[in-house]
Formats: sequence, structure tokens, C-alpha cells
Amino acid sequence: MAKPRYSRLPGRKPPSPSSSSTMMLTMLIMCTFVILILLALGILSIPSASDSPKANDLSSIVHNTVHDVVEEGRPEQWVEVISWEPRAFVYHNFLTQEECEYLISLAKPNMQKSTVVDSATGKSRDSRVRTSSGTFLARGRDKIIRNIEKKIADFTFLPMDHGEGVQVLHYEVGQKYEPHFDYFLDEFNTKNGGQRMATVLMYLSDVEEGGETVFPSAKGNISAVPWWNELSDCGKEGLSVKPKMGDALLFWSMKPDASLDPSSLHGGCPVIKGNKWSATKWVRVNEYKI
Repeated sequence: MAKPRYSRLPGRKPPSPSSSSTMMLTMLIMCTFVILILLALGILSIPSASDSPKANDLSSIVHNTVHDVVEEGRPEQWVEVISWEPRAFVYHNFLTQEECEYLISLAKPNMQKSTVVDSATGKSRDSRVRTSSGTFLARGRDKIIRNIEKKIADFTFLPMDHGEGVQVLHYEVGQKYEPHFDYFLDEFNTKNGGQRMATVLMYLSDVEEGGETVFPSAKGNISAVPWWNELSDCGKEGLSVKPKMGDALLFWSMKPDASLDPSSLHGGCPVIKGNKWSATKWVRVNEYKI
């Protein structure tokens, strides 16, 4: 019967607790040394509390460049946080001039007097609070529309199929839209897609005077915005955004906790000089079926 063989190699002792602690301390010192070098070279920086704007302080609008490399012949694109109550952001040069002109050309032959939603019946009706003309462009209508809707989805981080069709609006001198909410207070209009949670308002033309989008219930020192002296009297009744061709205004009608946000009350100031063209995309909580 064969006898079992035993290894003649001496057994390995497990590392002592002191050696493990020494190794960890050495690694910590090395990491600290590397971080100090990176800070000294300016590769890393420690954020300062003074660098961050205070909530509702509109004297220092946050400016974030969207693209580091600007395409030749195209204006710079950047996003500004203009308000936290309501949550509102302006994406400058969101649309190209060609896209703006294309939307206007599609809409012009089909413009009709704008209506409002009756909260009691959920149906559209004429109203003096809205005096513009407008028309809807079906979602996914063509390649250019789909490309714009893809950009909106990227901007909002919300799926394309949650959006309604694009509504193109035209305001002539004196025409306006009184302050209102984009969210619904009736059950009829929330059956398809649920509540409207966000609005993307795209400006398709410049306006010489007036025509601002105004938020009368916005929180903050509204007179501190850099463009205050350029606003009409209506525009100074709240936080306002001046129409500029290609810019897109994103604001949220719902808070992060999914409750309705009354500070999202907004209106379109009367056009004083020139014409105003805009395109609106409302985005729902769920898929909006077409």
C-alpha cells in the first residue's frame, strides 16, 4: 500500500496585521501625493462655495457651453439656467436659421386663430386671452421635424414619443397670450400621455420690441437679469425671456416630486414692433399616442 507523500516546503505564514496596515498607509500617502501634484499643476481644482450661484439669484446667470468646438459658420451654442422656481433654461442657437425658416414655411398655409382649452369640457374654444394664430405639425412628419424632435429629446432627457406635435404660432403687433399654465386641471386632457410636465418653446424669429415670454410668479430678483433694460413694460412684470431666432426655452410645469408647479405660470407679452414666430413642444409624463 502506497504511503501518502507530504510536501517538504515550509508553510506560508499569513501577513501580519501590522504589514497590511503599513501597505495601506503607504498607498494612501502615494495617492495624496499624486493629488497634490495634480492640484499644483492645475489639472484638478477644488470647487468653492462662492463659485456656485445662490438659488433664485438672477444677477449671475449660469453659462454652460454646449459644444467646445463650434462648427464653422454656426453661432456658438450654450445653455443658461435662468430660474429654479420655475425650473427654466435657455438653449441659445438651438435651431439653425434654416430650421426656423422651414417650420414657418410649413405652417404658413394652415394658420388659424389660436384657441385655449376649456377646463370644464376639455375642448378647444376661442378666447380673448390668446389672440395669435397657429397650427400643429404632426410628430415625425418628415426628416427635418424628426431631427428637431430628436434634439428636443436630447435637451430634455425625455423620450421623443412623450411629445405632442409641434405647434407653430404667429403673433402680429398687439397680439398676446395672457398668463396661463401649460398643465391641465381636467381629466379629459390627461387621458392620452398623462400630465404635461415640460414645455420647449422655440423662437423662430427675432422681435424688434415686445413679445417676451414672461413668468409673473417666478422667484428671485427679476430686475437683476442682464437684459432688464431691453424689456417692455409687460416683460418687467416678471422674469422674462426675449425672443431670439433659434433660441429654445425649456421650463417645467411639474416639480421633481411630480407635483404641479404654480410658479410655471407664464404668458406671451404683446408684440409692440415686428412679428413673432414660435414653435412649442409639450412633453407628457407618459407616451403620447398619435
